[in-house]
Amino acid sequence: MKVLCLHGKGTSGAIFRSQTSSFRSRLADQNIEFDFLDGPFECSAAAGVDLFYDPPYFSWWKNDTIDDVRAAVAQMNEYIAENGPYDAAMMFSQGCVLGSAALLLHQEETPHLPAPFKTAIFICGGPSMPVLEELGFHVSAKARERDVVSRNALTQQAGNSAILTQGTNRWMGLESLTGGLSEDQLRSEIECPLRIDIPTVHIYGSKDPRYAAGVHLSAICLPERRRIYNHEGGHEIPRGTQVSDSIADLVRWALAE
Repeated sequence: MKVLCLHGKGTSGAIFRSQTSSFRSRLADQNIEFDFLDGPFECSAAAGVDLFYDPPYFSWWKNDTIDDVRAAVAQMNEYIAENGPYDAAMMFSQGCVLGSAALLLHQEETPHLPAPFKTAIFICGGPSMPVLEELGFHVSAKARERDVVSRNALTQQAGNSAILTQGTNRWMGLESLTGGLSEDQLRSEIECPLRIDIPTVHIYGSKDPRYAAGVHLSAICLPERRRIYNHEGGHEIPRGTQVSDSIADLVRWALAE
């Protein structure tokens, strides 16, 4: 089986390989080929990343515009055509934005063709707001506000200063804007004219400032074909035994669908 792996902004394929090593080691019996790509644009490190990983660092696009996202989707689809097919895509943060945009645009514009991949594993990432807008999704004003504020909160909570002074206690989420809303209430903030219809896995942490974005991404996928796991941490992939076992089990489920 082949899995396409899409890293977060300001990291790289090699960094994503390291970030996922704990749960991937539990999948050694699955005969999985993980293909870790680098984004096409070199950029500065994501907040906190340069404390642990050397450059280079990459991004999938320069600006969060619909044109840039579409260009990245087209480039990814070309890569898949040359190197696929892929049984799954595994994505983190900005990689989730790219993968979910590719699936939505495929479903809206080329549903007669096979999907870019058969199943999707989303880790700590949300959907593309520009893509949702273009496809006619209705996103509440509160959700739009939170999307902007959460990006700034992530930079602060994930940054070098927070890591060095607070360690794991730096992750405080964004309670001021989620206001104790349940996940079902957060999902109701998006009205969906269509949903991603392949099997999906959604892994996120309730202390992540981008937690609501991860819940929103689950909202645009079919409830009966999705699995959800809250690792209760921040914008990261924890490497503890219980979390790693749980994520590995979810990957097995996705690949068996």
